[in-house]
Amino acid sequence: MSYHVNERGYFGTFGGAYIPEMLYPNVEELREKYLVIMSDPKFQEEYQQLLRDYVGRPSPLYFAGRLSKKYGANIFLKREDLNHTGAHKINNTVGQILLAERLGKKRIIAETGAGQHGVATATVCALKGIECVVYMGAVDIERQAPNVARMKMMGATVIPATSGSQTLKDATNEALRDWINNPVDTHYIIGSVVGPHPYPDMVARFQAIISEETKWQLKEKTGKENPDYVMACVGGGSNAIGMFYHFLNDEDVKLIAVEAAGKGVDSGESAATTYLGTEGVLHGSRSIVMQTPDGQVIEPYSISAGLDYPGIGPQHAHLHTSKRALYVSVTDDEALNAGLELTRLEGIIPAIESAHAFAYLDKMKFKGDETVVVCLSGRGDKDLANYMNYFGF
Repeated sequence: MSYHVNERGYFGTFGGAYIPEMLYPNVEELREKYLVIMSDPKFQEEYQQLLRDYVGRPSPLYFAGRLSKKYGANIFLKREDLNHTGAHKINNTVGQILLAERLGKKRIIAETGAGQHGVATATVCALKGIECVVYMGAVDIERQAPNVARMKMMGATVIPATSGSQTLKDATNEALRDWINNPVDTHYIIGSVVGPHPYPDMVARFQAIISEETKWQLKEKTGKENPDYVMACVGGGSNAIGMFYHFLNDEDVKLIAVEAAGKGVDSGESAATTYLGTEGVLHGSRSIVMQTPDGQVIEPYSISAGLDYPGIGPQHAHLHTSKRALYVSVTDDEALNAGLELTRLEGIIPAIESAHAFAYLDKMKFKGDETVVVCLSGRGDKDLANYMNYFGF
């Protein structure tokens, strides 16, 4: 079975490009050119140079000794939190800004939830001197104030989305409306492996650097390229696809994606898409979506702004339905406690998104010699207020 996109833009039955007619020229131009541009040696030379000298790659693969001792396994952390801007998002925005330049675009738009993608987009726009507009849910603007300040400092215009739940879904809707109104000069840097083809595949290719590095780093440290388990949090799912990418065809590697259960999967306040969702279309692709029987999107909930999304990338939907990867969920409480535990055991404060992946360690049973790689997709600076409120610091 193939776990990658086919020539029609589908992963199994998921994917495609369900778009308004006004967006067809933009999306078709991208579809025709993205692989040609990305395979150009000059593009790759500039991309790799920026990843090395600007982003700070390769990011370390760190053996977490005290965490390993607690859980009885050899646990390694892929330290995407150490990238410039503090998360994996920069891997994709660097690639897409170079793509936008080669397509002759003069204006960039983006959506953001936790703010990390917005910051990463504002960062590369400042680097290249290109106008940047970021759409962000009004609720997320309140709970991610430091990231909003960083975007504005970089020169980006941050526009609040005030419809619906005023979170990531609504920010994405507003960004798509902007793109429809500005189809000629604007490139939309989508931050996750969602949206119409070719975005899920294109973003996955940019994020694949995570697993590419992990394989050789693990071989250096353990003598083997492949761990027993690879784990990551998943909302739309860009860090998880990047972490899984080079292991997809290694069937002996167990892939675990951890969604946000919020206040409980059956509480009515959750973002556990694969548990609660059904097949449908959201933001331009066919995937698994939290929706009512008549197709109205159900508002998701998570304390983590980056996982607060009512869908999942189409490649993830395919990995879930084909059972190549295991999709599970943990609650707000479990994630926050896991975040504090990592901080106390290893001196690393994770983003609450990443803390979801660590929380699932508590539900696993290890024999003692397994190797586990967890993607630490972002650092917890942006979430300090949430941690402080929860623990009463």
